[in-house]
Amino acid sequence: MTDSMTGSSSEIQGEASRHRVSGQALAPGLYLVATPIGNLRDITLRALDVLGAADRVLAEDTRVTRRLLDAHGIRAELQPYHDHNGEKVRPGILDALADGAVIALVSDAGTPLVSDPGFKLAREAIARDINVIAIPGASAVLAALSIAGLPTDCFTFAGFPPQKTGARETWLEGFVDVPGSLVIYEGNSRLAASLASMARILGDRPAAVCRELTKLHEEARRGRLSELAKYYDETGSPRGEIVIVIGPKQDQDWDETRIDTALGEAMKRLRVKDAAAEVAAQSGWSRRDVYARAQALKDAAG
Repeated sequence: MTDSMTGSSSEIQGEASRHRVSGQALAPGLYLVATPIGNLRDITLRALDVLGAADRVLAEDTRVTRRLLDAHGIRAELQPYHDHNGEKVRPGILDALADGAVIALVSDAGTPLVSDPGFKLAREAIARDINVIAIPGASAVLAALSIAGLPTDCFTFAGFPPQKTGARETWLEGFVDVPGSLVIYEGNSRLAASLASMARILGDRPAAVCRELTKLHEEARRGRLSELAKYYDETGSPRGEIVIVIGPKQDQDWDETRIDTALGEAMKRLRVKDAAAEVAAQSGWSRRDVYARAQALKDAAG
């Protein structure tokens, strides 16, 4: 009887220690853990702690997640969770969470629930009063937005457009008048056609095509939508994951004269870079184009 009780106590202690991170108990719940979008070192220390302490890790593709865990010396139980098996395995996952499990959910790359299958699980966990905890980190949306050179104070993430031209252009019509920049994911084989559709439906706005973010061959190509469509039509499909950032709908009243006037006023109180950013946000012009005009005004003034 004593041996039995001692064994049970050891099991309980082992269970408790496995859920401890930096000396503190990890609360039961569903942890939404952001993973790198390319460079395997782009993962937070907290994310590594949670992945190492979780009872199991739910992954879109266990092979992809296993490579990440192996790179950081983490041994964790992996369970597939994706669009094809979600309906079947979700009840069991929710029951385990209700019983006090610590479960981590990861996507193949980036932040879970952003264009991946985790939304239904998180929604149903919340409906059952289960803790849902964000472990933030890499995001292709924010990474692309930060280097696009387009307004960042207001933006809309639209996900992937439909693949067929007619459906894609109908879909794009719903975003013509949204304020701020527009962020869209696209497959590389459809990039040129998709950019051409965007130019036709949204107007020839400034844009940036960002690919291979955080990887060796990271690139951000900037220009008007029509210019980018022509470039990729001529050069062919690029490699890598694609994020397109499109500038806001331009106010037709913001012609070059008004831009220069606004820059002149802004540059009286701000540095050239900050003045250009302010006027770009106000006008919907690309930050790069406004900065070029601001620099020209500064040079002309001596």
